[in-house]
Amino acid sequence: MAAVLVLQLIQTLATLYLPSLNANIVDQGIAVGDTGYILRTGSWMLAVSLLQVLTAIAAVYFGAKVAMAFGRDVREGLFTRVQDFSAQEVGHFGAPSLITRTTNDVQQVQMVVLLTFTMMVMAPIMLVGGVVMALREDVALSRLLLVVVPVLGIAVGLIVSRMIPYFRAMQKRIDKINAVLREQITGIRVIRSFVRERRESERFGVANSALYDTSVRVGKLMALMFPTVMLVMNASSVAVMWFGGQRIDTGQMTIGALTAFLMYIMYILMAVMIATMMFVMVPRAVVSAERIVEVLDTEPTVRRPAHPVPAESLPGPGEPRGQLELRSAEFRYPGAQSPVLRDLSLTARPGQTTAIIGSTGSGKTTLLSLVPRLFDVTGGTVLVDGIDVRDLEPDDLWALIGLVPQKPFLFSGTVASNLRYGKPDATDAELWHALDVAQAREFVEAMPDGLDGRISQGGANVSGGQRQRLAIARALVKRPSIYLFDDSFSALDFATDAALRAALVPETRDATVVIVAQRVSTIRQADQIIVLDDGAVVGVGTHPELMATSATYREIVLSQVTEEEAA
Repeated sequence: MAAVLVLQLIQTLATLYLPSLNANIVDQGIAVGDTGYILRTGSWMLAVSLLQVLTAIAAVYFGAKVAMAFGRDVREGLFTRVQDFSAQEVGHFGAPSLITRTTNDVQQVQMVVLLTFTMMVMAPIMLVGGVVMALREDVALSRLLLVVVPVLGIAVGLIVSRMIPYFRAMQKRIDKINAVLREQITGIRVIRSFVRERRESERFGVANSALYDTSVRVGKLMALMFPTVMLVMNASSVAVMWFGGQRIDTGQMTIGALTAFLMYIMYILMAVMIATMMFVMVPRAVVSAERIVEVLDTEPTVRRPAHPVPAESLPGPGEPRGQLELRSAEFRYPGAQSPVLRDLSLTARPGQTTAIIGSTGSGKTTLLSLVPRLFDVTGGTVLVDGIDVRDLEPDDLWALIGLVPQKPFLFSGTVASNLRYGKPDATDAELWHALDVAQAREFVEAMPDGLDGRISQGGANVSGGQRQRLAIARALVKRPSIYLFDDSFSALDFATDAALRAALVPETRDATVVIVAQRVSTIRQADQIIVLDDGAVVGVGTHPELMATSATYREIVLSQVTEEEAA
């Protein structure tokens, strides 16, 4: 930045010096026929021009470097902040808006920074230097500036003041287009299955037209701005020539001084025009900057502890680890009238399988989300090995957990790169073993490249059941102390489900296993079944015990199997 300022200063001073040399050639060379003076001064002008070109190139280079580095750092800051967000903050902003803020909004601000260092730094130097040099040539004629500059400033100000609301609306409309497009790409199969292509096209058309209309309004104002600037500049040139010609007639001014003054007033107006260009860019960048700062200033509700419990406090290798306990846990969404989970207490021990079942909306997935701190409890505590999860360093907590979410997500890459996501140094043998347990070996071997088979973003090129099995295998490769299966067997047929659960038993013998499921067949062999209803525990026990004591559990079971099968 210091180099840019120095180089722009040298470039601008060199630019301002050239009209003065040109005036000397006219008055002291051409007027008296002194060819030697013309050649000497002309050579000096070439040297000054060369210096001007070199400093301009260097200033643009350093200015671009600073602007691009600024954009890189802001994007990194946004990315880091979003990574710290809980599901609550991500839901508040929405994925499309966060993507726009990290890309388009940063680009708008970055462009203004680039123009600032390549052009805007030069504008005030040019303006002040131009005024000084114009006064040096002719003070009386310089009074034109008292009229020209305010007229130009007022005209530009009026136009820019009308642009700001449109720029703010434009960024929101870009958010809307991203949201609609994201939904349509993600839900393309649903759209086609319900034959809703025309409706979705109309929906996108509405969002697209809204952005188009706003952009046209901005374009009209921008189209009005530059003719306004040029009108003022040309009117200024006519006025200088008119009044300057009169002063030459009376002998108060030389022809060289008039040509120099004309150049200086052009430089002054050029500086104002550069500022005008910035005024076009700045309003939109200001809106983008506000949106960026809004993300950066949002404090995550799930925070890292100020004084985390050291990882050494957790049980060491060979010791039972992974005991999970909830004590009077409560979770309430911001602004909600009633909690999603209330007064919830349970214990899941290593070597046991704990199942959670309940009707839709009873809070099963929310409960599971409290363990890896996707949300934090609003009351009570969640403990792992006797330590409150809020007192553990997140990385230490997450290292203990293998989560298979309700909607398993695979990253673009290969089967191997996805399986090694939690354990980068896993061997091929470990990967194949995990695939065996997850009942996924057969379809992976059928791929042309086996472990190196390509996986598209989100795992779109494999079926739902294959995606679930690969997600389970990914968790198995990590070999965590706590396995969290959030309805992770729903896309499997009964035979594959049974085979997978049987293969899991020896693999998870020393770990704590928590399974959320809708299917009774998936959890009936669990060591402990927790029955949830409306966010509260209404039953705890084994399958036979709950069939005898819990009306809620019995109702769920009998909705899926007959009385004889349940028995």
